[in-house]
Amino acid sequence: MRKFLTELRGKTVMTNDGQILGLIDNFVVDTSTGAIAHVLVTPSEDIEPQLFQVDTTGRLVLPFKSMRAVKDVVVMELGK
Repeated sequence: MRKFLTELRGKTVMTNDGQILGLIDNFVVDTSTGAIAHVLVTPSEDIEPQLFQVDTTGRLVLPFKSMRAVKDVVVMELGK
């Protein structure tokens, strides 16, 4: 399935066990390869950001390779 990044911005992100992480805000691209490296997620109020890698603005930095499903929400498979 192909999607434009603009279609993904603002989508809800949840873990594969149903925990809502927040909303997609942006992406980090590896400029040497053009590959998407990370998804930047504005955390929901229920998330403890200190449990995740965050950027300087407080967004969660999630590995793009963890993205598993894209429909009404984006499902991320994150290791514990």
